Amino acid sequence: MPGPIAASPAPATSPGPQLTVRRLVLLSIPAILIGVLSALTLRVLDLIAGQLDDVLWTSMPKALGIPSDSPWWIFTVLTATGIAVGLVVWLVPGHAGPDSATTELAAAPLPLWVLPGLFVVVLLSLAGGVSLGPENPIIAVNVSLAIALVARIAKAVPPQLVGALAISATIGALFGTPVAAALVFTGMVGEFKMGGSLWDKLFLPLVAAGAGSVTTFLLGGGFGATAPLPAYGTPQAFDLLLGAIVACAAAAFGLVGIYLFPLVHRAFHALRHPLLYIALGGVVLGLLGMVGGPITLFKGLEQSGELLADPDAYPPGQLALILLIKMAALVVAASAGFRGGRIFPAVFLGVAAGLLGGALLPGLPLSLAVACGVLGLVLAIARDGWVALFVAVAMVGDITVLPMLCIIVLPAWLVVTWAREMLITPADLARERPEAALPWSRTRSAG
Repeated sequence: MPGPIAASPAPATSPGPQLTVRRLVLLSIPAILIGVLSALTLRVLDLIAGQLDDVLWTSMPKALGIPSDSPWWIFTVLTATGIAVGLVVWLVPGHAGPDSATTELAAAPLPLWVLPGLFVVVLLSLAGGVSLGPENPIIAVNVSLAIALVARIAKAVPPQLVGALAISATIGALFGTPVAAALVFTGMVGEFKMGGSLWDKLFLPLVAAGAGSVTTFLLGGGFGATAPLPAYGTPQAFDLLLGAIVACAAAAFGLVGIYLFPLVHRAFHALRHPLLYIALGGVVLGLLGMVGGPITLFKGLEQSGELLADPDAYPPGQLALILLIKMAALVVAASAGFRGGRIFPAVFLGVAAGLLGGALLPGLPLSLAVACGVLGLVLAIARDGWVALFVAVAMVGDITVLPMLCIIVLPAWLVVTWAREMLITPADLARERPEAALPWSRTRSAG
């Protein structure tokens, strides 16, 4: 199933080096190294963001005698986060890299001097409650660091392969799905100038993703069901229909946000100056947070665990409100110049959509309903079937739903395949600002 991560096929070239057993073994060394280092970078980001999160949402309100879930404290922190991110994007060299709204997971390497600013704005966004995940920026950081490092110690390894390994390793570390991380490259491996079977070409990305995933879990991180639901049990034919309804409805809801995305992006960027439109984004996120409460803040992984820990505590009306607020927060955060990824919030949206579907369709087992909700939202927003399938299984912690999802994904894919991606294209930039469509101005238009 194609997705935005896949690259277009390369023109025919002469056969490159064969992937012999000896060559695979030798290349496995940098693959493992890249996997471990990618996971370490991600873990450092998580730990520092967690410390800053504790200061902003626990220590400071406690010292001031303010409840951390106070609507006005939520508004204050998100507004201040918008101003801080805007200042970094405006003033720091490199302007924190390209606007994440214009980038996919398969990031191009950035100059090393751009990375500190990018790292800082991601920290601020993660700790400040912005509804974006770390995936796009941390992949860009890891790709850039891996290419620079390997170029110094192993010049024989092609930079294209190094970048692919870093992407695969980071996806494995982020989502705990090393198989999915390798499979997203099924459309890219044809460009590797190496002979051998498809398995041979996927072997190294799988090694890097596995190393990244294992390292993350060993360091105390990880992605998955924080509150596993009851096991799905024996598949039932009628569940295919009900599950397809939930997945397709979730995907269709995701498309609403996707079609609003370029319009909201254009509205924010009409202000031209990054401090203005990012600060305004913080204000709008603060207002949304006042309405939706703490459950609608942050990247959404821990908040997904809260929803799954006590599904009965959230009636359908509240789940519908959470869905609307979180989708609005995702679109605003992604449009207003914050740096971050869209998959983690999509997972939260999918969990909420699945719980709502399970409440409205009581004949559908809750674990399958949640998995179908995650499948539909991630499929719409990430536009990658492999990641959607494996993340959906990981969130419910039940492998028995996978055969059902492999069938349910088909109608859900038909819902999203004709629609635009959640990505600001050069054509969109040209409509916003004609000069922004020029390659040299892409980064400048982000900051």
